[in-house]
Amino acid sequence: MSIPATQLRPGMIIKHNNDLHSVFSVEHRTPGNLRAFIQAKLRNLRTGAMFEHRFRSPDPIEKVNVDEENMEYLYNDGDDYYFMNTENYEQTHLTRDTLGDAVEYLTQTVILTVTEVEPGLKSATASSVTKPAKTETGLIVQVPPFINEGEKIKVDTAEGTYLSRA
Repeated sequence: MSIPATQLRPGMIIKHNNDLHSVFSVEHRTPGNLRAFIQAKLRNLRTGAMFEHRFRSPDPIEKVNVDEENMEYLYNDGDDYYFMNTENYEQTHLTRDTLGDAVEYLTQTVILTVTEVEPGLKSATASSVTKPAKTETGLIVQVPPFINEGEKIKVDTAEGTYLSRA
């Protein structure tokens, strides 16, 4: 389906030079006595390379319709990241190169209940002092002194460290 360049929007997938590209940003420019043009920043979906391209306003752009599916991040194994379709439970994996900067925004936390810990101090506030706490799974995590038995905490699965109360 062709659309004029003036209808380009960030997030769209287009076909440009026989490759699929994701539109990162779009600026409509009208310099003084020259014709208006569209300055678009594109990311090649095959190579991951980002570049800027200038389209004339009436240029036809081939918009690609893409099916979007909700996926839940499961885990990573080296540079392979595994996801699960939340509707049919099918799993798929993507490489670090394919995900690019999005890798930094994948959550890797679990919520666990504290089963054993030394008694907390009533006046304790966040500080660098920690104490060991045993969770429902048997994992021992260093927590701040104000955490008590029965509380739920967020634990970073990559580091095995306390993040916050849940």
